[in-house]
Amino acid sequence: MTAIVRVEGLSKVYRQEAVAVHAVNQVDLTIEAGDFVALVGPSGSGKTTLLNLIGGLDTPSAGRIWLGEQEITQLSKAALSDLRLHKIGFVFQEYNLIPVLSALENVEYVMLLQGIPEAGRRARSMALLKELGLEGLEQRRPKELSGGQQQRVAVARAIAAEPLIVLPDEPTANLDSAAGAALLALMRKLNDEKGVSFIFSTHDPMVMQKAKRIIRMKDGQIVEQVRQ
Repeated sequence: MTAIVRVEGLSKVYRQEAVAVHAVNQVDLTIEAGDFVALVGPSGSGKTTLLNLIGGLDTPSAGRIWLGEQEITQLSKAALSDLRLHKIGFVFQEYNLIPVLSALENVEYVMLLQGIPEAGRRARSMALLKELGLEGLEQRRPKELSGGQQQRVAVARAIAAEPLIVLPDEPTANLDSAAGAALLALMRKLNDEKGVSFIFSTHDPMVMQKAKRIIRMKDGQIVEQVRQ
Protein backbone atom coordinates (compact mmCIF):
# COMPACT_ATOMS: atom_id res chain seq x y z
CA MET A 1 0.00 0.00 0.00
CA THR A 2 1.06 3.60 -0.62
CA ALA A 3 1.72 5.72 2.48
CA ILE A 4 -0.02 9.08 2.17
CA VAL A 5 0.85 10.28 5.69
CA ARG A 6 4.01 9.40 7.57
CA VAL A 7 4.97 10.77 10.97
CA GLU A 8 8.29 10.18 12.77
CA GLY A 9 9.15 11.23 16.33
CA LEU A 10 6.40 13.85 16.33
CA SER A 11 5.99 16.00 19.44
CA LYS A 12 4.09 19.14 20.35
CA VAL A 13 4.88 20.86 23.66
CA TYR A 14 2.83 23.73 25.07
CA ARG A 15 3.87 25.93 27.97
CA GLN A 16 1.30 26.54 30.69
CA GLU A 17 2.98 28.97 33.07
CA ALA A 18 6.17 27.11 34.08
CA VAL A 19 4.86 23.66 33.13
CA ALA A 20 5.59 21.90 29.83
CA VAL A 21 2.54 20.03 28.50
CA HIS A 22 3.31 17.30 25.95
CA ALA A 23 0.14 17.34 23.85
CA VAL A 24 1.77 14.92 21.39
CA ASN A 25 4.79 12.96 22.57
CA GLN A 26 7.15 11.09 20.22
CA VAL A 27 4.50 9.70 17.87
CA ASP A 28 5.35 7.44 14.91
CA LEU A 29 2.51 6.73 12.48
CA THR A 30 1.84 5.69 8.89
CA ILE A 31 -1.50 6.13 7.12
CA GLU A 32 -2.06 4.29 3.86
CA ALA A 33 -4.02 5.41 0.81
CA GLY A 34 -7.68 4.43 1.09
CA ASP A 35 -7.60 4.11 4.86
CA PHE A 36 -10.49 5.10 7.16
CA VAL A 37 -8.87 5.75 10.53
CA ALA A 38 -10.37 6.75 13.89
CA LEU A 39 -8.13 8.52 16.41
CA VAL A 40 -9.73 7.83 19.78
CA GLY A 41 -8.95 8.54 23.41
CA PRO A 42 -10.06 10.73 26.33
CA SER A 43 -10.14 14.53 26.14
CA GLY A 44 -6.60 15.83 26.32
CA SER A 45 -5.09 12.67 24.84
CA GLY A 46 -3.69 14.55 21.82
CA LYS A 47 -6.14 13.53 19.07
CA THR A 48 -6.99 16.98 17.75
CA THR A 49 -3.40 18.22 18.15
CA LEU A 50 -2.14 15.28 16.07
CA LEU A 51 -4.78 15.98 13.43
CA ASN A 52 -3.80 19.67 13.34
CA LEU A 53 -0.12 18.79 13.00
CA ILE A 54 -0.80 16.42 10.11
CA GLY A 55 -2.97 19.08 8.47
CA GLY A 56 -0.31 21.76 8.79
CA LEU A 57 -2.52 23.89 11.05
CA ASP A 58 -0.02 23.59 13.91
CA THR A 59 3.79 23.47 14.04
CA PRO A 60 5.53 20.53 15.73
CA SER A 61 8.06 21.04 18.51
CA ALA A 62 10.02 18.05 17.17
CA GLY A 63 9.73 15.32 14.56
CA ARG A 64 8.88 15.10 10.86
CA ILE A 65 5.70 14.77 8.80
CA TRP A 66 5.32 13.67 5.19
CA LEU A 67 2.24 14.00 2.97
CA GLY A 68 2.84 11.64 0.09
CA GLU A 69 6.48 12.14 -0.85
CA GLN A 70 6.65 15.71 0.49
CA GLU A 71 7.99 16.56 3.92
CA ILE A 72 5.89 19.41 5.29
CA THR A 73 7.63 20.20 8.58
CA GLN A 74 10.06 22.71 7.10
CA LEU A 75 7.67 24.46 4.73
CA SER A 76 7.06 28.20 4.93
CA LYS A 77 3.65 29.51 5.96
CA ALA A 78 2.85 30.33 2.34
CA ALA A 79 3.87 26.86 1.15
CA LEU A 80 1.85 25.22 3.94
CA SER A 81 -1.19 27.29 2.97
CA ASP A 82 -0.82 26.15 -0.63
CA LEU A 83 -0.42 22.53 0.49
CA ARG A 84 -3.61 22.70 2.58
CA LEU A 85 -5.47 24.23 -0.35
CA HIS A 86 -4.55 21.46 -2.78
CA LYS A 87 -3.93 18.32 -0.73
CA ILE A 88 -5.94 18.39 2.51
CA GLY A 89 -9.67 18.50 3.16
CA PHE A 90 -10.87 19.66 6.59
CA VAL A 91 -14.21 18.93 8.25
CA PHE A 92 -14.49 20.99 11.42
CA GLN A 93 -16.67 20.32 14.45
CA GLU A 94 -18.39 23.69 14.05
CA TYR A 95 -18.79 23.27 10.26
CA ASN A 96 -16.97 26.59 9.50
CA LEU A 97 -19.19 27.37 6.53
CA ILE A 98 -19.20 30.94 5.20
CA PRO A 99 -22.57 32.35 6.35
CA VAL A 100 -23.10 34.76 3.44
CA LEU A 101 -22.56 32.06 0.81
CA SER A 102 -25.07 29.45 -0.36
CA ALA A 103 -24.44 25.73 0.10
CA LEU A 104 -23.33 25.55 -3.53
CA GLU A 105 -20.98 28.53 -3.17
CA ASN A 106 -19.48 27.07 0.01
CA VAL A 107 -18.67 23.83 -1.80
CA GLU A 108 -17.22 25.76 -4.74
CA TYR A 109 -15.08 28.01 -2.55
CA VAL A 110 -11.91 25.89 -2.32
CA MET A 111 -12.03 25.19 -6.06
CA LEU A 112 -12.46 28.93 -6.68
CA LEU A 113 -9.25 29.55 -4.71
CA GLN A 114 -7.55 26.83 -6.76
CA GLY A 115 -8.46 28.65 -9.96
CA ILE A 116 -10.74 25.93 -11.34
CA PRO A 117 -13.00 27.45 -14.05
CA GLU A 118 -16.57 28.24 -13.04
CA ALA A 119 -18.25 25.63 -15.24
CA GLY A 120 -16.07 22.83 -13.88
CA ARG A 121 -16.41 23.74 -10.22
CA ARG A 122 -20.16 24.32 -10.56
CA ALA A 123 -20.74 20.91 -12.16
CA ARG A 124 -18.61 19.10 -9.58
CA SER A 125 -20.31 20.90 -6.68
CA MET A 126 -23.81 20.19 -7.96
CA ALA A 127 -22.97 16.50 -8.42
CA LEU A 128 -21.50 16.22 -4.92
CA LEU A 129 -24.44 17.93 -3.24
CA LYS A 130 -26.79 15.56 -5.07
CA GLU A 131 -24.70 12.56 -4.02
CA LEU A 132 -24.81 13.75 -0.40
CA GLY A 133 -28.61 14.07 -0.41
CA LEU A 134 -28.76 17.88 -0.68
CA GLU A 135 -30.33 18.25 -4.12
CA GLY A 136 -32.75 21.18 -4.07
CA LEU A 137 -30.93 22.89 -1.18
CA GLU A 138 -28.05 24.31 -3.23
CA GLN A 139 -29.11 27.95 -2.84
CA ARG A 140 -29.80 27.86 0.89
CA ARG A 141 -27.41 29.62 3.22
CA PRO A 142 -26.00 27.78 6.27
CA LYS A 143 -28.54 29.28 8.71
CA GLU A 144 -31.34 27.80 6.56
CA LEU A 145 -29.92 24.27 6.89
CA SER A 146 -30.05 21.79 9.76
CA GLY A 147 -26.88 20.77 11.58
CA GLY A 148 -26.71 17.52 9.64
CA GLN A 149 -27.19 19.32 6.33
CA GLN A 150 -24.50 21.88 7.19
CA GLN A 151 -22.07 19.09 8.04
CA ARG A 152 -22.82 17.41 4.70
CA VAL A 153 -22.02 20.68 2.94
CA ALA A 154 -18.76 20.78 4.91
CA VAL A 155 -17.93 17.23 3.76
CA ALA A 156 -18.74 18.15 0.14
CA ARG A 157 -16.45 21.18 0.41
CA ALA A 158 -13.68 19.04 1.91
CA ILE A 159 -13.70 16.47 -0.89
CA ALA A 160 -14.66 18.71 -3.84
CA ALA A 161 -11.07 19.64 -4.61
CA GLU A 162 -10.05 15.95 -4.54
CA PRO A 163 -7.50 16.23 -1.72
CA LEU A 164 -4.93 13.60 -0.78
CA ILE A 165 -6.63 13.12 2.59
CA VAL A 166 -9.63 14.40 4.59
CA LEU A 167 -9.30 15.24 8.30
CA PRO A 168 -12.65 15.40 10.14
CA ASP A 169 -12.40 16.61 13.76
CA GLU A 170 -15.29 15.16 15.81
CA PRO A 171 -17.61 15.40 12.77
CA THR A 172 -20.62 13.84 14.53
CA ALA A 173 -20.24 15.67 17.86
CA ASN A 174 -22.95 18.26 17.18
CA LEU A 175 -25.38 15.92 15.41
CA ASP A 176 -28.14 13.68 16.74
CA SER A 177 -27.56 9.95 16.34
CA ALA A 178 -29.60 9.61 13.13
CA ALA A 179 -27.86 12.54 11.40
CA GLY A 180 -24.48 11.33 12.64
CA ALA A 181 -25.09 7.82 11.33
CA ALA A 182 -26.21 9.14 7.94
CA LEU A 183 -23.15 11.40 7.63
CA LEU A 184 -20.82 8.59 8.63
CA ALA A 185 -22.39 6.22 6.10
CA LEU A 186 -21.85 8.80 3.38
CA MET A 187 -18.18 9.26 4.28
CA ARG A 188 -17.62 5.51 4.38
CA LYS A 189 -19.28 5.27 0.94
CA LEU A 190 -16.89 7.91 -0.39
CA ASN A 191 -14.04 5.90 1.08
CA ASP A 192 -15.22 2.56 -0.35
CA GLU A 193 -16.30 3.76 -3.78
CA LYS A 194 -13.97 6.67 -4.50
CA GLY A 195 -10.96 5.76 -2.35
CA VAL A 196 -11.08 9.01 -0.34
CA SER A 197 -8.81 8.59 2.72
CA PHE A 198 -9.99 9.81 6.14
CA ILE A 199 -8.42 10.31 9.56
CA PHE A 200 -11.03 11.14 12.21
CA SER A 201 -10.64 12.53 15.70
CA THR A 202 -13.61 11.14 17.61
CA HIS A 203 -15.27 9.98 20.81
CA ASP A 204 -18.20 8.49 18.90
CA PRO A 205 -18.66 4.67 19.07
CA MET A 206 -20.41 4.80 15.66
CA VAL A 207 -17.26 6.21 14.05
CA MET A 208 -15.17 3.53 15.74
CA GLN A 209 -17.47 0.79 14.42
CA LYS A 210 -17.17 2.08 10.84
CA ALA A 211 -13.40 2.62 10.99
CA LYS A 212 -11.04 0.26 9.20
CA ARG A 213 -8.42 1.04 11.80
CA ILE A 214 -8.57 2.40 15.34
CA ILE A 215 -5.63 4.28 16.86
CA ARG A 216 -5.94 4.84 20.61
CA MET A 217 -4.14 7.75 22.23
CA LYS A 218 -3.38 8.54 25.85
CA ASP A 219 -1.26 11.38 27.26
CA GLY A 220 -0.05 12.37 23.80
CA GLN A 221 1.10 8.91 22.78
CA ILE A 222 -0.28 6.08 20.66
CA VAL A 223 -0.98 3.18 23.00
CA GLU A 224 -2.78 0.79 20.64
CA GLN A 225 -3.52 0.27 16.96
CA VAL A 226 -6.20 -2.18 15.82
CA ARG A 227 -7.19 -2.97 12.22
CA GLN A 228 -10.82 -4.12 11.87
